[in-house]
Amino acid sequence: MNHNLAHLHPYPFAKMATLLADSIPADGYSEIKLGIGEPKHEPPAFVLDVLRENLDKISRYPTTNGMFELRQTIAHWLEKRFFLSHVDANTQVLPVMGTREAIFSFVQAVINHDTADNESTSSSASNASPLVVMPNPFYQIYEGAAILAQATPHFVPCTLDNDFKGDYRAVPKDVWARTQLVFVCSPNNPTGSVMTMEDWEYLIRLSDQYGFVIASDECYSELYFDTAPIGLLQACANLGRRNFKNCIVFHSLSKRSNLPGLRSGFVAGDAKILQSYFQYRTYQGCAMPIPHQLASIAAWQDEKHVAHNRALYQEKFALWMSELGELLDLRMPEAGFYFWIKVPELFDGDDEVFVKALYEQANIHALAGRYLSREVDGNNPGKGYVRVALVASVEESREAISRIRKLLAA
Repeated sequence: MNHNLAHLHPYPFAKMATLLADSIPADGYSEIKLGIGEPKHEPPAFVLDVLRENLDKISRYPTTNGMFELRQTIAHWLEKRFFLSHVDANTQVLPVMGTREAIFSFVQAVINHDTADNESTSSSASNASPLVVMPNPFYQIYEGAAILAQATPHFVPCTLDNDFKGDYRAVPKDVWARTQLVFVCSPNNPTGSVMTMEDWEYLIRLSDQYGFVIASDECYSELYFDTAPIGLLQACANLGRRNFKNCIVFHSLSKRSNLPGLRSGFVAGDAKILQSYFQYRTYQGCAMPIPHQLASIAAWQDEKHVAHNRALYQEKFALWMSELGELLDLRMPEAGFYFWIKVPELFDGDDEVFVKALYEQANIHALAGRYLSREVDGNNPGKGYVRVALVASVEESREAISRIRKLLAA
């Protein structure tokens, strides 16, 4: 077996299962799941109709690069959403079976251990393993993919002091010299922070200097409140970089359209990088079924259901802020559907203690922040925080708020 498997951490939800193994949920309360970021809003009916109407096409092998009609629809969506003048559907877009799989495989394709052909590795660091820079806390696929590609994760802490975005200006030059890939999650999971144009420009200039690839996970980009977040490709266009050099974005229908089970997303950006990644995926044998592609076309072409989706989240966030804002340290995110909550002193600021209390006394599932982070130099930036996903219905949110108020009062 691959010896690197031994270096993988248990997934956050496995850690939660261990933590709660001896706990008994509050008696008399129905279960409310706010720990997993799985959308619970109704998926758009018209998309499901397209899926059903084309089930007969499941008998045909799909191509790795997907249907041209899907790539063209995605290209047009990117142009409209991020104010891009032109996206080439043949070279700058690649449909994928959900971004989780794509993020993992992308790392395997990008990491290069041949230092003679590695622009981002200086001679002084030629004998060291490549680095993959990522936020901390983070989506665990970033780390796992890096480890299995025999690269070393380098964590950038996302704290209150840097608006939970990570201070890339504090990363040492010797780290950048070994970096081959930088992961950015904007809007961020779990903190809800969003990169600004200034933030993007700084990273892009660093990429020019050191030659690393920037991979922007933008799966929450359509769940905003006031202003649509700026994306990496939009930042490139603002800088006149219409070839999106060394810049790649990941998007999905899971959160945008409440279709997590469709496993439909795309990768877009630098055509040169996507050409090599396409070759990797050809051997990987991962292609989206044709009925899923046709349903995806319908989803990407419609914005009404997305606006309705946003409105539901806005209603729930407003409800939580109104009812619990004075009792909990709630920070309104810039986008996404998570609250990143500082644990009350009532629970000694301990995220594990708080999530156990929520489960044992209110039958509410939340996620301990430390399980989404890694300790670096004695500090775990997720420790003392809890992630709550507002994926439940408005009615369940009201019930959860009522239970939490009772818990805090007790």
